[in-house]
Amino acid sequence: MIDKFGRVHNYLRISLTDKCNLRCNYCMPQEDMQFMPSAWLMSAAEIRTLAGIFVDMGVQKIRLTGGEPLVRKDVGQIIESLGELPVSLTLTTNAVFVEQYMGTLKKAGVRSLNISLDTLQEERFKTITRRDHFKKTLDNIHLLLAEGFSVKLNMVVMRDLNVEEVNDFVELTRNQPNLHVRFIEFMPFNGNQWDFSRMVPYQTLLDTIGGQFEFEALAGEANDTARCFRIQDGQGTFGIISTITNHFCAGCNRIRITADGKLKNCLFDTTEVDLLKAMRQGEDVKPLIYSHFQAKHFAHGGHSDFTDKGAKAEYETNRSMIAIGG
Repeated sequence: MIDKFGRVHNYLRISLTDKCNLRCNYCMPQEDMQFMPSAWLMSAAEIRTLAGIFVDMGVQKIRLTGGEPLVRKDVGQIIESLGELPVSLTLTTNAVFVEQYMGTLKKAGVRSLNISLDTLQEERFKTITRRDHFKKTLDNIHLLLAEGFSVKLNMVVMRDLNVEEVNDFVELTRNQPNLHVRFIEFMPFNGNQWDFSRMVPYQTLLDTIGGQFEFEALAGEANDTARCFRIQDGQGTFGIISTITNHFCAGCNRIRITADGKLKNCLFDTTEVDLLKAMRQGEDVKPLIYSHFQAKHFAHGGHSDFTDKGAKAEYETNRSMIAIGG
């Protein structure tokens, strides 16, 4: 699938649910969060069917997201089913339930996971997530590393929350060859209290890290979302996902399906097409996919620059992050 800007799209992100066992306020609204009724969600069979259609159309990598994908009762069945497809399969999780699915992940060929972790301090973890799962999260990260998985730790950095921990996360990469830290600029979504002043930009992160560590830039691929680095004598890596200040849209190869079967061209695009409804009515969804895909904007869903006066209101017309699936 090649869009009008010549970008080849071969990476599909499928959200399994908008539910989560954590309550991070940058991801979901703090009040009046309404979760989707089960009948609205794609079934395991429908997920497998849609995934197969996208593989036929050229998808080579699938990532399962949420919410928290591992809260779905049939997630093991979904992982095993998608593991039969000729794709690289992975998922993004908060790791709380990972130990329950180690055998399933290995059987499906999953060898890399993205773990959301925004602090290394237990009390701050409780404040951010509004849950007490800090020890379980760290234990499962260590378990994954011990079992040979590649682990990417995703940290959303905010000035008034956790910015002083950036170098603590970088230090984790010194002796762990399979550990890769990713710092993510705070992004605006419905109800998440985004403000440009809370966001820590790419260059500030590099300056902060450079104040303590010597590091080198690493060669990347055209489709990378993170610009990656390695500290001197480090075995792992760190990277920065700079969606706001230094975007990577020119190399975008990602397609997204929400848990209720809507196709989104971009995290920030408010237009969607209902693949699930069409499929349940027996329609061929490929023409819908192609027509929506050809309307993809070059950057940020066609919205204004984040520094514009009305940017916050404009971006908050989108779904919340938890309802999109990342």
